[in-house]
Amino acid sequence: MTVISSHKDVENLTLTVTAEFAAGVDQVWQLWENPRLLERWWGPPTVPATFDRLDFEPGGDVRYYMTGPEGEKPRGWWKFVDISAPHRLEFDEGFAGDDGEPLDPDDGARCVVTLEEEEGVTRMTFVTTFRSTEQLQQMSDMGMEEGLTEAIGQIDGILAESAVRR
Repeated sequence: MTVISSHKDVENLTLTVTAEFAAGVDQVWQLWENPRLLERWWGPPTVPATFDRLDFEPGGDVRYYMTGPEGEKPRGWWKFVDISAPHRLEFDEGFAGDDGEPLDPDDGARCVVTLEEEEGVTRMTFVTTFRSTEQLQQMSDMGMEEGLTEAIGQIDGILAESAVRR
């Protein structure tokens, strides 16, 4: 099933990606709270992520880097605003320096992820709200929509493994 829609809304400064999975909401939730599972899908297949820190609680910090095809390691950060297991995550995100710390905590975007289950199918809606048209355009130019779609496209394979099933 995976990604069923992707929409960039310049007027509202949002990027929304919606996916559906043939799995229960608890199974999909695990892919967010377990850093070893998260790094298996966060990032496109050619740019995998490694999570150095995942404090999965409101106010918790996340530090990660992605390894590109040439060995480059751009870094990112998240700050959890709200976690309502197993249905909602809200976090701020942005670019980090070589030390893993935010380059500018005020230069981030807000992400809200919702998970809804109906008859064994979980719908994940991922909404990123940018602070400006320029930031939205910069992330668009960097391939965020395509990268996020490719990343989410890896989830079905992970869910199919018995290790994720409870």
